[in-house]
Amino acid sequence: MTITFQILTALAFLLSCRVYLVLPTSCHPKPPRRYSNKCSLAIFLGSGGHTSEALMLTSALDLTRYAPRTYIISEGDTLSAKKAIAFEIHLQAAEPTPQDYRILRIPRARRVHQSLLTVPPTFMHSLLACIHLVTISPLLGRGTIGAPFVDLLILNGPGTCVTLCAAIVLNKLIGLPSPKMIYVESFARVESLSLTGRILRHVVDRFIVQWPGLLSADGREECYGCLV
Repeated sequence: MTITFQILTALAFLLSCRVYLVLPTSCHPKPPRRYSNKCSLAIFLGSGGHTSEALMLTSALDLTRYAPRTYIISEGDTLSAKKAIAFEIHLQAAEPTPQDYRILRIPRARRVHQSLLTVPPTFMHSLLACIHLVTISPLLGRGTIGAPFVDLLILNGPGTCVTLCAAIVLNKLIGLPSPKMIYVESFARVESLSLTGRILRHVVDRFIVQWPGLLSADGREECYGCLV
């Protein structure tokens, strides 16, 4: 029993060290990104106002460089899919270029008004789908583990993006290539972080808020004013 306890303690310690090393903190310096001509981009569209804000953030980028683009939406969210297509059509009209985007759907981690008792199965279903997206599918498609499924992932909620981030963190824990994650807190969050923001605050590479009142003493957040 003592030996088993010691082994479990050692494993827990090693796992804690690994988590500390892979998760970004304010104490870890941010290495400068090497400039490249292309940066593959994924944007999580969380429906409603979240989708509108995410597309406004995306429109501010140099989209000739940030390509190909992947729009990730929750199953059943047809409105966000239509908005993503309309956004790409607008880009095509402004500057005719080969269309370079795709729309992927993942199961919802929790449906609206879903009982908390039934959340674990749907959460695991969503998590497994995200693991397939960020780990298994790139490996099967390329036959190599040399590159992540995208270079950069932009998120601004809601809860389903937690399972997407969890899958990426699992990649990091086992040493597989992973995208950089930027979380932009919603414009509507003026006095406090959203539940999703509080969960992902120490997981994403950069955590951006739009109101100075959300900055904390540990310096984890960044604020550049209103972005949408």
